[in-house]
Amino acid sequence: MSVLTLRLAGPLQAWGASARFARRTTESAPTKSGVIGLLAAARGMERGDDEALARLAVLRFAVRIDQPGTRIRDFQTAHHADTDKSMPLSERYYLADAVFVAAVEGQDALLDELDTALNHPVHPPYLGRRSCPPAHPVRLSLHHGAGLTEALQEEPWQAAAWYRKQRRKDATVSLTVLREASPDEPDGDLLRDQPLSFAAEHRRHALRTVVTTTVDVPNPSAASAPRSLPRHDPFAALEEESA
Repeated sequence: MSVLTLRLAGPLQAWGASARFARRTTESAPTKSGVIGLLAAARGMERGDDEALARLAVLRFAVRIDQPGTRIRDFQTAHHADTDKSMPLSERYYLADAVFVAAVEGQDALLDELDTALNHPVHPPYLGRRSCPPAHPVRLSLHHGAGLTEALQEEPWQAAAWYRKQRRKDATVSLTVLREASPDEPDGDLLRDQPLSFAAEHRRHALRTVVTTTVDVPNPSAASAPRSLPRHDPFAALEEESA
């Protein structure tokens, strides 16, 4: 088994697990459906190819919250191209200045394929919506022989430098991990973001169980130990002159 890790960082992100009419919300962290969609786009998978999607959907998923960001709301207007009539006001939510490390676990051959696809994507990646491009290449590392928790433990803290400095007194930081439950972990939160079909005419998602844990990682911005100052004797020079 292998684990592929991705850095999801950008000015704006939007990871919606549900949408009602003109109101589109966002979860507080990337969804499995959104990340699987990113990987599928990198491979050039057709939206209606449910068989290819099923191969990706079996991957176990986890996400580490390195920098939670701020939820913001945006109002958008639009007009019909033919009639120029106004469409209903759209209310959309985003995460601003957030940074996450997502991880998918699966067979070595499949993860090798996905790693290659991220390095040479057929379609460019985006962070939940096409209006949310990533600030950096999303591919981080490919961990052979590691599980989700181990891979997320090994990845350095990816938060912005200004955010890390707020914790400079801490040598290590405890980061929240939202991990897909294994079969022997029945307890957890249910989230409807297990992708079954991305086809526009019948998008379907199932429930999956998510457990919340933490991992401790080093803080590269931690303040070093204070240096000891040399002892200053203001009368030493006078004593030398009188000697």
